[in-house]
Amino acid sequence: MRNETEWNDAHGNDEEYANPERYDRENEAWKPELPMLLEYAAQAAGGAILEIGCGTGRTAIPLAEAGFEVVGVDLHEGMLELARRKAETAGVEIRWIAGDAAALNLTSPAGFAYMTGNGFQHFLTNEDQNQLFSAVSRNLKKGGVFAFDTRFPGSEELMQPETEEYWRTAEETDGSRTNLYTIARYDALTQIQHYTTIRRQENGTEERTHIDLRYTYPQELLRLLEQAGFEAEGLYADWQRSPLRPDSYSMVCVCRKK
Repeated sequence: MRNETEWNDAHGNDEEYANPERYDRENEAWKPELPMLLEYAAQAAGGAILEIGCGTGRTAIPLAEAGFEVVGVDLHEGMLELARRKAETAGVEIRWIAGDAAALNLTSPAGFAYMTGNGFQHFLTNEDQNQLFSAVSRNLKKGGVFAFDTRFPGSEELMQPETEEYWRTAEETDGSRTNLYTIARYDALTQIQHYTTIRRQENGTEERTHIDLRYTYPQELLRLLEQAGFEAEGLYADWQRSPLRPDSYSMVCVCRKK
């Protein structure tokens, strides 16, 4: 049996996004970050709003509906194709870019950039993280804000037993329900959590997908931002700016390009 590193080398980190319609069904309604995104978009001094890892347009489309010029970047063409269809249905125009955010070079810098859905955790190595921050800085106006979230590396999150645990239930298009379970194994040396998601439908069918997620500690993150030329304006427990605590589940970072 192959270990998790061999699995990731063979398949990449893409399995959770291979079914865009399912991803959209499971995530579209959840938009806790939207009020803060609208707030910073309104404060941006010109330039487009840049979303990194825009997926199926869950937040990019509402921002465009609010009248902002939006650019969405994502690695997964299938996710972007669904985003295009949704934007057309909503009657908004968004510039969708398929490719690696680390290689992004906009013709004009954005006024505000953001990344949601814990997308920061997909940057698994120090080099990956450095390249991300360099790309954001390169494509963001001086004084522009970059906001993103990442799961907080608390003991409850990282010390999960390597056993199957119930996560949540999703409703399918035919009205049936699918129960989602996870198995997690944390590698303290790489700071990567290896996840298996199990989807069990009412008809008895089962599907398993794998994903690797990097965890970054608060002080580590602050140092990375400083080195990349950003000034952190806040580290919060959620998109409502609740204070960060040792038992927080999430960490929302708001930083400004110097």
